[in-house]
Amino acid sequence: MRLIPVLLLVTLALAGCQSKAKKVQELQKQYDAEYPAYSKDCLDEDTAGSSRMLTGEKLTKEEMATLADRKKARDERCKPQADHLADIQRQILAAQQ
Repeated sequence: MRLIPVLLLVTLALAGCQSKAKKVQELQKQYDAEYPAYSKDCLDEDTAGSSRMLTGEKLTKEEMATLADRKKARDERCKPQADHLADIQRQILAAQQ
């Protein structure tokens, strides 16, 4: 008679673990689907000016201002996507707990 409640608890625990794993898997799948577009649109920007700075080449104030403006525009454009991906990552971590 005591075995039935124990089996019920074990069954519920296993079902909970499986649903957690499934949620993590679904979130990871969503992240993996959305990240390439974010990477292409927001991370693979034209870095010619930045590359020139790394080689020690001096940029004019106008060129520096242009780079700063591009970065600001990119950050504003990409913030919603970055926030959404960060939220998915937080959900994944929470589901793994």
